[in-house]
Amino acid sequence: MKVLEIHNFHRKGSASGDDQVFKSETALLENYRNYVVKYTVSNDAFDNVGVIGKLAATFGMLWSFKHYKAVKQIIKNEQPDIVHVHTFFPLLSPSVLYAAKRSQIKVVVTLHDTRFICPCATSLCGTELCNKCSDGKYFRMYHNRCFKNSKLQSLIVAGIFTYHRFRKSFYKQIDRYICLNESQIRLLTEIGFDKDKITRKYNFVPDAEANLKAVKIDELPERYVVFCGRIGEEKGIRILMKIWDKLPDIPLVVIGSGPLEKVFQEWANEHENVFFLGYIQHNKCLSIVKRGEFVVFPSIWYEGCSMVEIEAESLGKGLIATDLGFSAEAIENGVNGFKIKLGDTDGFQKCITDLWNKPELISEIGKNARLDYEQKYKPEDNYKQLIDIYTKTLGDQI
Repeated sequence: MKVLEIHNFHRKGSASGDDQVFKSETALLENYRNYVVKYTVSNDAFDNVGVIGKLAATFGMLWSFKHYKAVKQIIKNEQPDIVHVHTFFPLLSPSVLYAAKRSQIKVVVTLHDTRFICPCATSLCGTELCNKCSDGKYFRMYHNRCFKNSKLQSLIVAGIFTYHRFRKSFYKQIDRYICLNESQIRLLTEIGFDKDKITRKYNFVPDAEANLKAVKIDELPERYVVFCGRIGEEKGIRILMKIWDKLPDIPLVVIGSGPLEKVFQEWANEHENVFFLGYIQHNKCLSIVKRGEFVVFPSIWYEGCSMVEIEAESLGKGLIATDLGFSAEAIENGVNGFKIKLGDTDGFQKCITDLWNKPELISEIGKNARLDYEQKYKPEDNYKQLIDIYTKTLGDQI
């Protein structure tokens, strides 16, 4: 099968899940001898232009003539069987959806976040869950400074999504949606998306357990709990800090980078049992996770299908995570981990302490986590699901 894969990468150095999924999924298709044509841009391009270029790119978020023409030309030259769009915002714009449909090619879109419900993609207003904009009244974003805490940028984004809501761009220009969990499906169907066009497919990761060895680092204690991910508001970093303010006897190793990195570093410096390693190369990061006891993940937003959680399970590590989004359906209490109510720091503290003091239970939960990975998140199974989605979508036109 010939597939045109389209994606807007985040900035260089980002460990964003959708970037990772795009790379691994296109590689998976190629490994199974499909012909993959890639059309990508990076948000670095926005940073590397002057004021006029930035202004043009901002208007291009509504409709990019450049990328519309480019996608049309690629389709004309390559004649793909299907187009698969991952992330189109901000630089590609919804124009790439129109380019494919007007070329009479079926379009599949993976929803890596809740952007079709919340233009900011996080469903957060500050640090609180918010889906108010599901009603299409996006200009409330201006008053709340929802997009990057800027009234001007929020106004622009609100205008973009108001326009495309009016044109039904996300309804008419897409033939099939790939959702990453049941919460996404529920949120979409509640605002009128056709459930018959939605398929749930989890992400996948290669079998990290197969060849990876746990690596001991002298600076780290013999036993520790791990947090791995973006050091950002939506990942529950402030919740993590509150949790460990009351856990002075349990070592915590934190791996990652992000906008709250400086704040977290200052806090970590005041806690002898917190070891902040910052960004670490992927395989070394996994080896550190593998040597840990279990993974804690106090996210405060709707995780799509967390690569961190899947990788933890592939390493045979149990999870203590917020009962929200993907975690709500991925974790079975007492089997492969534990789920804690959103923002319940006391609940996290008690669960972490109880599990820390039960090494046999840690081992049992880790084994169950590994089994869960083998049943749900292996590449070969994911490939079959993806090809089935393509085939079904193409079949709809016959």
